[in-house]
Amino acid sequence: MTTPGTTLTRLLWAIDLLDWDGVQATLADSVELDYTSLFGGAVETVARAEVVRRWQGLLPGFDATQHLTGPVLAEVDGDIAQLRTPVRAYHVLRTGAVSGVWMIAGRYLVDARKVGGAWRIGRIVLEALYEEGGRELVAEATRRAGASPRT
Repeated sequence: MTTPGTTLTRLLWAIDLLDWDGVQATLADSVELDYTSLFGGAVETVARAEVVRRWQGLLPGFDATQHLTGPVLAEVDGDIAQLRTPVRAYHVLRTGAVSGVWMIAGRYLVDARKVGGAWRIGRIVLEALYEEGGRELVAEATRRAGASPRT
C-alpha cells in the first residue's frame, strides 16, 4: 500500500529523472503551488498538465537535479494527509555559457488526498530558508530546456 510520504518521494524521483508520466501520476487534477518564499509573486492553483509543462520548461535544461528530503512527517486523517520535510534541491549545470550549482535549502509542506485508492498531491509549499549559487543558472537552464530534446 502506498503512503502519502511515498507519493512525495515518487514525485521528487520522477522530477529528477524527468519522468513526466511519473510526475503526473503523483499529482491531483489541480495543484496549489506556493514558491513565494523563493521567487515572490502569488500562490497559484494550476492544472496538473500546467505544472508538468512548467517543470518541463526548466528542469531538462539542467545537467542534473537532485531533491533530497527527509525525514517526512505525515499527519493523516482518513483520506487527507499533511506532509512536512526538510529539503535540499540541487540544480547542476556542468557545460555551457554558465556552469555551477544552484541549491535551495528549506522545507516542503505538502497536502495529499486519497483519490480512488491512490494518494495525490494537491498542494506544494516551499519554505525557502537559504540558497547557494547563482540564479543565473535558472535563466540558462530555461533557455536550454526550450531547445532540449529531453522535454
